[in-house]
Amino acid sequence: MKNLFLLAISLNLCAICLAQNPIIQNKFTADPAPFVYHDTVFLYTSHDEDDAPVGMGGFRMKDWLCYTSTDMVNWTDHGRIASLKNFKWADKTKSGWGGMDNGAWAPQCIERNGKFYLYCPVQGRGIGVLVADNPLGPFTDPLGKPIIGDKYDSIDPTVFIDDGQAYLYWGNPNLWYVKLNEDMMSYTGEPIKDKSFAKVKDRDDPYHYQEGPWAYKRNGHYYMAYASTCCPEGIGYAMSNSPEGPWEYKGYIMRPNSKSSGNHPGIIDYKGKSYVFGFNYRLNFMLTDKHHERRSVCVEEFQYNADGTIPELPWWREEGITQVASLNPYIRTEAETIAWSSGVETVRDSSTGGIYVTDISNGDYIKVKGADFGKGAISFEAQIASVNGGAMEVRLDSLNGPLAGSLSIKSTGKATSWKAYSAKLRKIDGVHDIFFVFKGKQDELFNFDWWKFTH
Repeated sequence: MKNLFLLAISLNLCAICLAQNPIIQNKFTADPAPFVYHDTVFLYTSHDEDDAPVGMGGFRMKDWLCYTSTDMVNWTDHGRIASLKNFKWADKTKSGWGGMDNGAWAPQCIERNGKFYLYCPVQGRGIGVLVADNPLGPFTDPLGKPIIGDKYDSIDPTVFIDDGQAYLYWGNPNLWYVKLNEDMMSYTGEPIKDKSFAKVKDRDDPYHYQEGPWAYKRNGHYYMAYASTCCPEGIGYAMSNSPEGPWEYKGYIMRPNSKSSGNHPGIIDYKGKSYVFGFNYRLNFMLTDKHHERRSVCVEEFQYNADGTIPELPWWREEGITQVASLNPYIRTEAETIAWSSGVETVRDSSTGGIYVTDISNGDYIKVKGADFGKGAISFEAQIASVNGGAMEVRLDSLNGPLAGSLSIKSTGKATSWKAYSAKLRKIDGVHDIFFVFKGKQDELFNFDWWKFTH
């Protein structure tokens, strides 16, 4: 989506530089599933392809992505962690769902006994579970079949563990659940349709439940957030004294908005703050006035009321949220750690397996927010591979902010022949946003792997 995105950026550059929502700009992401593990937020998302067709319901989704953050504003791209190809039982095309070109819908990951379980809906074919020893994978399919078959409204799984008992919920238009066994890959009995959210023809539906459930427990309260009302969808929620209900509808977390036909919540506490994730279509409508199913994950901070209820929030603010920890610029940082970017893409190195920034052209940039330089940085180093060469400017606090230094980059011979470049800097102290601004005459200037400042 590079050329159109650059055009959109040029139309509204100043406003974009200040923005934080959506939190990922170089890919279309949806269905956020945040997961806190060892002081890091792992954000699993579904992925809308750039070529999703025009029109509502025209989904093209083949894989699942993961991003991490320790400050809630700078997100490190870990690329694709699983795809429909992980599920051999899903190889066959099922009428209406596009086979391997569609079906990788809303996932969620959880840890138990040192294993990581990624529950993935394969739309129209059931819900599968992938297992790994690391939250970033590699994930495998030990069952070789769905854990939930396709006759139970089997989309949008959500999972949590309550006093040792794991629960798996899912469903559109009904909410279903099972109690998982300790292996997290089996259950006893039949799936149960939750009566609180059941559709009853002879009465209004006060819950407005649609899909995308998100179940969790906090301070003795059980919560079920979900995509609410259609269409467009907002985010509603209900509370209970038990993970099995009955559930009491509490209202909207975020009301429906014409800027987003769908929604899907993910809610966490992190470093003493509470956050709700969802998505909008902002990037899509920066590119075109036509509706494509090309969504973008957003996040908003909130505070629970004294009784545990959740206040109604305004629609996703473009300025985003407050950074919860400073970034340390003196450790090696992956180039794909980004608060905001323009024009660049990320790709996996086939030889090393690592992710790097690519598709860099003149005028592209990466913003990294809130780096604490302390008493001062005096030099800068970056790992680069290049055919055409170019330059990388290091600017502070804005795209046209003070120039701290610049790297002059020569050809390294190949696009993945990496070389460490370094340059002296005008001394930088205190806390600053960093803008890496790329300059050159060619369309493909260089690839960017990592960076580091020195005292």
